[in-house]
Amino acid sequence: MNGVLERTLGILEYLAAQAEATPLALLADELEIPRSACHRLLTDLVRCGYVRQVREHGDYVLTTKLVGLGLSFLATSGIVDIAQTTLDRLAELSGELVRLAIVDGDRLTWVAKAQGARKGLRYDPDMGMDTILSCSATGHAWMLTMSDERALELVSRQGFGKPKDFGPNAPTTVKALLGFLEAGRKRGYAMINEVFAPGMTAMAAPIQRKGYPTIGVISIAGPLMRLSEKRMQELGPALLAAATELAAASNSSPMFGRGSA
Repeated sequence: MNGVLERTLGILEYLAAQAEATPLALLADELEIPRSACHRLLTDLVRCGYVRQVREHGDYVLTTKLVGLGLSFLATSGIVDIAQTTLDRLAELSGELVRLAIVDGDRLTWVAKAQGARKGLRYDPDMGMDTILSCSATGHAWMLTMSDERALELVSRQGFGKPKDFGPNAPTTVKALLGFLEAGRKRGYAMINEVFAPGMTAMAAPIQRKGYPTIGVISIAGPLMRLSEKRMQELGPALLAAATELAAASNSSPMFGRGSA
């Protein structure tokens, strides 16, 4: 049963990362599932409404059913209602993309955002995805609040991101990552330059009530031409104030109680 469940979830996760429909053969080969077994799982997912074929006997894509489930969950948790005003205010001040990520066990997932850029280049990656801890300001900010051993344990599960897939300054060694974390702890928030993506910068602060585990992270990200290191330092106090505000309001949402250090 576990094998079936893991394969089914693997199919959903793989399709969620694809911009276009995926052929059965490719899906089976990528996930190392026998094609007959993959076809049976896809048939069940189609029957349940989570996957559809773009044409008869054609390639497979996700439906919006999973998205709907996620949005319903966020709506009932109250987290977006609590955070949106704070995100909007910080986005207006910074003129950049502001995002909220929530800690759920050993995962950190972006769940809400506000876009401050009104014109020109807008940085706006996909929401709902898990954070790559080694290559993102959000991941670094979370790891600032835990021991180096715990941080490295989490990163080892994901693996280090490769510069060819992220930015040229993405850390690929333990020493390099710990250097980022040490600098972040000194200033109170994480700051990266061309780590998550070429030409992009970001900063992030943990959301944490005193004496409790980290429950989330708030971040600002934008193009290096606007969001320079000097500009990020100027925004540091506002970012920390927003994190403090969200921490104080966190009791209003049960989802904020899932933090893990």
